[in-house]
Amino acid sequence: MPAARIPLGLPRFDATAMANVTARLTPRDYQILEHLLHHRVLTTHQLQRMFFTKPQPTRRRLGILHKLHTITRYRPWTPYGGSAPHHWVLGRTGAELLALRGHTTVKELGYHPDLAMSISISDKSGHQIGLNDFFVALLHLARHTPEAHLRAWLSEKQCAKIWSGLARPDAFGCWYEQGRQIDFFLEHDTGSMTLAKVADKLAAYADLAEATQITTPVLFWLPSRTRETNLRAVIKVTEMPIATAVQTDLNDGPAGPCWLPLPSRAGQSRMRLSELGNAWPHLAIGRSPEQPATSSDRDSYDDFLDSRSPLEAQIR
Repeated sequence: MPAARIPLGLPRFDATAMANVTARLTPRDYQILEHLLHHRVLTTHQLQRMFFTKPQPTRRRLGILHKLHTITRYRPWTPYGGSAPHHWVLGRTGAELLALRGHTTVKELGYHPDLAMSISISDKSGHQIGLNDFFVALLHLARHTPEAHLRAWLSEKQCAKIWSGLARPDAFGCWYEQGRQIDFFLEHDTGSMTLAKVADKLAAYADLAEATQITTPVLFWLPSRTRETNLRAVIKVTEMPIATAVQTDLNDGPAGPCWLPLPSRAGQSRMRLSELGNAWPHLAIGRSPEQPATSSDRDSYDDFLDSRSPLEAQIR
């Protein structure tokens, strides 16, 4: 059963109406719009973890933004009863506001009025939500943990533009915690692809490392322990730094002690994300020159967004 159709025939706002909407928005509202532009779709729970503390204020504010047509929503069909949370997507008015702030156009932002519909019926929407869960978990931990910062996060589309198609990671991240920092490429695995095809992706990452002269760890975020064990068995000996973990929200989620480098010693303990930079002492793990070297240079991913126009945050 497809998601309910989302009405697209909204009236075009004139300058006066747009000014009235702008007057009702807070800096946090603009951050919500920018994150929806950047991450395509976020659930109510994800937005709560990112910007609020309790469900009721979250739903109230999102409801206001929805009435202003700055965001739109859909609720996926669930085959076994119950109800899925609302999934939020940037609305047309929200895109127009971001374009005005960024001195660009809605088209250049990459927004289309059918965006919400296309996401709601896409068979890749579950992958996008899972990938955003990884991002939100890091950002949420950074909000509540001193000396922990999500320094950067680039989407699949951004990665493709930056690295010219040599590799197509699901995301690039830069995580800082307690004096340790690591850049990484993320492969969010849902189990829909054969293990052989997953392992074959590593050749592209090796080509990218050779082209850029920057060796960046590749992290596989897997849906089950069985899937992880089997993937590790399939991956051949490689000079690329690789680590695997089973998807979890326990013990700090992806930032916590869930990562197992490859190769690993018998009985080796799993490591925190920030510790992985020391997992391959025989390799010179590089760092993208675009990323800051210390926490004082860039405190958080939100600061990163604040320092740039919406368009620059979307395409660096």
